[in-house]
Amino acid sequence: MNKEEIMNILPHRDHMLLIDEAEVRDGVAYGKKKITGEEFFLKGHFPGNPIVPGVIQCEILAQSACVLLADQAQGGNITTLFTGLEKVRFKNPVKPGDVFETECSIIKSKGPFYWAKGTGKVNGKLCVSAEFSFAIFPVKEETV
Repeated sequence: MNKEEIMNILPHRDHMLLIDEAEVRDGVAYGKKKITGEEFFLKGHFPGNPIVPGVIQCEILAQSACVLLADQAQGGNITTLFTGLEKVRFKNPVKPGDVFETECSIIKSKGPFYWAKGTGKVNGKLCVSAEFSFAIFPVKEETV
């Protein structure tokens, strides 16, 4: 999937759509994010030594896992919300020029809630591993 196809699944836009491409093979989601050095989160983390924040790495994992839910995505008309992060471990930093590659799978679901596990690597070296949960809900139009 390219970015346009991913946007048909995820509601994220502009600077918060954090995966460039994804594919699903045998029930496992594989995603990629090229870290250019121009990302908003690198401007202050850290000046002169930019490193992708851990919370951003976890967000990239979660977005990658959501491509497994294409059937429920309703053309991008869903909201996805983190409900938990567990067993998160950071092993190596992610820096500008890196291609951050994810591998995620759903391990359980109940109603709108999903539990997943995933890893993020650069050049085959583990950068992050985590178990996480999230919920998906249809977008409700707000009245003003």
